[in-house]
Amino acid sequence: MAIETNQIVSIEYEVRDGNKVVDSNIGGAPLVFMFGKGQIIPGLENGIKNMSIGEKADVLVKSEDAYGTYNDEAQQEVPADQFAGIDLEIGMTLYGQGEDGGTVQVTVKEIGAETIIIDFNHPLAGKDLMFTVTINNVRDASAEEAMTGIPAENMYEDEGCCGSGGGSGCGCH
Repeated sequence: MAIETNQIVSIEYEVRDGNKVVDSNIGGAPLVFMFGKGQIIPGLENGIKNMSIGEKADVLVKSEDAYGTYNDEAQQEVPADQFAGIDLEIGMTLYGQGEDGGTVQVTVKEIGAETIIIDFNHPLAGKDLMFTVTINNVRDASAEEAMTGIPAENMYEDEGCCGSGGGSGCGCH
């Protein structure tokens, strides 16, 4: 039976880039999300739509359906003094504030004497990913979940899902 838009789906997964595991929630909290709302990458959502509860499968997600193709122009040269006090290393992930006020993740690409080149691409951009996914549960959304788009499992008292720092199970971006 196909998973339908607005149903609440719970999955356990492991993601590999080649033979390297880059993310996994196996042994931890499942990822719970509302299907059809863009809360997970499109290629994975499309790859599990015909799976059933208890089913396990490998789903290959091409880069364009995961974190996008790599954009060579998504780099910026920044004065080195903006990183004073930070022991920078090539490949290091840093978090900053974007123009819209949201959090931006960047990777240190090059370290020069006067400038640092940072890369705004997602670390997995341009990579085809292999997901090993198990469907733990599929259920219809409650009226509140359908209205908010947030599964009850991801609701936290006081702060709300994304206000709590998110986390992969949160579906926060």
